[in-house]
Amino acid sequence: MSRASDRAYEQIRNMILSGRLEPGAQIGEEHLAEICGVSRTPVRDALRRLEADLFIKKSESQRTFVADWSLEDLEDAFTLRGMLEGHAASRAARRISAKQLNDLRAENEGLRLAIDRTQPDVTAFLEHNRRFHAIIVEAAASEKLESLLSRIVEQPVVWRTAQHYDHENLMRSWREHEELLTAFARRDDVWAASVMTGHIRRAFHSYADAHRGDVVTAIAEAAE
Repeated sequence: MSRASDRAYEQIRNMILSGRLEPGAQIGEEHLAEICGVSRTPVRDALRRLEADLFIKKSESQRTFVADWSLEDLEDAFTLRGMLEGHAASRAARRISAKQLNDLRAENEGLRLAIDRTQPDVTAFLEHNRRFHAIIVEAAASEKLESLLSRIVEQPVVWRTAQHYDHENLMRSWREHEELLTAFARRDDVWAASVMTGHIRRAFHSYADAHRGDVVTAIAEAAE
């Protein structure tokens, strides 16, 4: 892939994650090329990657849209993520190094500081959370597992889930990370897998609750 293609991929992906390109919105190569400052060929390459990563989808008429998942689709994604990350946590508990464990502690402390504000810094929370989970996958030492997880965890769902978290949900996430740290320190693979699976499942229910609330609000507004 060219540098122009990589740049277009990152820019379009960030627009989707930030909500600038909303779920269900139609997108065109020419318009994206103008925004990204590249020709249509790198944009076309970027869109192929984004489709493989489930950020976008094409209709039968080959028009391109930002992916919009049903709640059932989302549950499937969270279920798969829970299975894979649970397995990663189990492997990591048996293989994690002292440095990786210290790095996890540092990331979770950064995550706590991002939360412990008058207005939680969700962007910083997400970055520390991403690095925390990445260290676990690194400690699991499985290229196949890492490849599978990158397709699921990098979906915009992760970003949108955090946007629905209130302060208590954010703190609960930090506490679950703390329990994972304890399980890793004790080299308890069963405990680590159990905590991670529950951690991901709770995230799904937080998203589902917010999703249902959004649907109810939309129906009420339409009826006005």
